[in-house]
Amino acid sequence: MILLYDPALDMRFPDYGIQIPIRDRRALAVLEYLKKKIIPPMRPVHSLASAADMLSIPEGDRHISREDIARAHDANFVAALFGEGLEKELIKTYELMDEQGRFRRYSPGDAVRPLSELFTTIRAQVWGTYLACRLALAHRSKPSGVSSEPLSTNNSNPGFCYYLGGGMHHARYDSGAGFCLLNDIIIAARRLKAEGLISSIWIIDLDAHKGDGTAELASGDPCILTLSIHMALGWPLDPETLAHAVPSRAPLVASDVDIPVSKEDQASYVSRLASGLLQLEMLSGGKKPDLAIVVDGADPYEKDELPSSVDLQLPLDTCVKRDMTVFSFLRDRAIPSTWLLAGGYGDYAWEPPAHFLTKVLTP
Repeated sequence: MILLYDPALDMRFPDYGIQIPIRDRRALAVLEYLKKKIIPPMRPVHSLASAADMLSIPEGDRHISREDIARAHDANFVAALFGEGLEKELIKTYELMDEQGRFRRYSPGDAVRPLSELFTTIRAQVWGTYLACRLALAHRSKPSGVSSEPLSTNNSNPGFCYYLGGGMHHARYDSGAGFCLLNDIIIAARRLKAEGLISSIWIIDLDAHKGDGTAELASGDPCILTLSIHMALGWPLDPETLAHAVPSRAPLVASDVDIPVSKEDQASYVSRLASGLLQLEMLSGGKKPDLAIVVDGADPYEKDELPSSVDLQLPLDTCVKRDMTVFSFLRDRAIPSTWLLAGGYGDYAWEPPAHFLTKVLTP
């Protein structure tokens, strides 16, 4: 089991003049907690370069290329990102301008780095997701490669990597959205497919917000099945957003399995998730995927401080039970899995992933 972390992936928004009040030290807090617990099976990889070394990736391939991004996103959008439209796309994605064209939560005069450099860090985040997928595939008991084994096959070590980054599930086909410029999940999946390392993949999204960009990008792709369990109300499913939504586009595109949870449904959250996983299995037609990517958002946690996730407030033990339900389901079916940190806001957002990892890694 592997934990992937790189301190260079911190967005450091104030450096770019972005005044979004994110106090995100989740990765370090998770590492500190696990260190106190002294869990021998944990093998932290403290840089993306070290991960690439472990995987023997050639120097010239150690990045997310324009071609990789184009496998997921619209050609015009990709051209803008690699051209003069980059700053405009960043301002739109991070909602730094209001409808009157005035800056909002953005002070370019206070920036110590050009806004365009943020794109470099975002691409590195995507690279981390790809590497985490490769690590999960490489460290299972059986050799990596495309599998056609039945879902019932068991394996004591199916491969597991938790990446303290990634999970940018709101990025859509032709634009960023919800602070997500690129959809690292789909970009990584499509690169793995192009390299012949997988033929099918499950994406299991546990974030409080619907994985709408992922659903849009995966729609019609027979190699990808998606599950999203999320707030029944709240962004991107709030009335204001839905009023401007276009049919067949995010957020209206359905995941293969959608589980909207209302305030009244929270007591049945875990059982509904378990049923959804069985539905995902049924949709696979009796064959297990080569990999599962789990978008392990902590924002359903009752101590999360993001106002837009207030309609989903799970106790810590339920958050851990949620993750263990998915972990056990995949382990019992010998499905390698990559877990992404995804959403989680405030001083306590580190607690769900830290307690989950402790439970997984404690003998």
